[in-house]
Amino acid sequence: MKDSIAATRARLLKRIFPEGVPLLWCPPLTHYDRRGAIDGSRMTAHFRHLSPNVRGFLIPGSTGDGWELTRAERKQVLTIGLEQAQQLDFQVLIGALHPEASETLALIREDLDWLQSRFGEREAAAALVKARVCGFTICPPRGQQLTQEEISRSLASVLELGLPTAIYQLPQVTLNEMSPEVAMDLALRYENFFFFKDTSGLDAVVLSGKSLAGVFAARGAEGDYARWLKAAGGPYDGFLLSSANCFARELHQVMANLSAGRLEPARRLSGQLTAALGEVLRLAAALPDGNPFTNANKAMDHFFAHGPKAAAMPPPRLHAGSCLPPELIRSTGEILLRQELMPPHGYLEGA
Repeated sequence: MKDSIAATRARLLKRIFPEGVPLLWCPPLTHYDRRGAIDGSRMTAHFRHLSPNVRGFLIPGSTGDGWELTRAERKQVLTIGLEQAQQLDFQVLIGALHPEASETLALIREDLDWLQSRFGEREAAAALVKARVCGFTICPPRGQQLTQEEISRSLASVLELGLPTAIYQLPQVTLNEMSPEVAMDLALRYENFFFFKDTSGLDAVVLSGKSLAGVFAARGAEGDYARWLKAAGGPYDGFLLSSANCFARELHQVMANLSAGRLEPARRLSGQLTAALGEVLRLAAALPDGNPFTNANKAMDHFFAHGPKAAAMPPPRLHAGSCLPPELIRSTGEILLRQELMPPHGYLEGA
């Protein structure tokens, strides 16, 4: 059975990704203007900056305020992302993030109706292809006391739709983890379970040795990037990282070095990225609004957008309505300089 479902899943992946599954994915930031409205032109510039090195985006992910966006804001963010997917030829995983499976199902059905209408297709599969949507991303239901049976049942209720589905291990939000046994069971029962992301930092599923029968496994936890990919003898196929909002080029270089067997340059650059992000995350963790990964990446992206003089520009706004404090921006600039990661100019300069 394992060989059969693995072969079926391989055909599904080949159909969705004829050139291969992208190895580097990003949950893009959601940018806001001074009034707090979603800034479409700013997000478009960001997508254009990232797309040479990132060929798959999770929209919206946690880093893009996926748990905080209103339904109208979520639709607006998706619209921007899908427009850019058409123009820049990348793939989109739609984030259907909700703490309850019934609401996740409702969200997915609503998205399908919208996509079928938007792209003029009666069939869901045809609408997804035309939209460049490769599937939907779901999380286990939220709850610290949930049993593995309850988690499995909840995830299976979405997989029963038959749509290409990614499962996102996100204990920082869900307060639980899908066990390796549940992950394997779902992988062997549902060929449409095609993508698994683990941001726990414990990596229990991939380190367990349990077979996922060809499910693409992406690491979402940050740091020590050079040791986790299969190209370096690690357990993961690729990355889905919030830091790709800022370090897409550098992460792509780490992966290219690993694939070419250039281990020392890969480890050296990985160390710079790990150190820089770790420092900024520690500073961002003290803020009362937003989550640290969003705040840290917004602080760093501010410099990638505006260049070395970014500290003189108005700081980024958060979904909560506050802005990142100037002292965080200044410290972030110092960290990027110290780690030799400061861009020479910003992608918004001259735009």
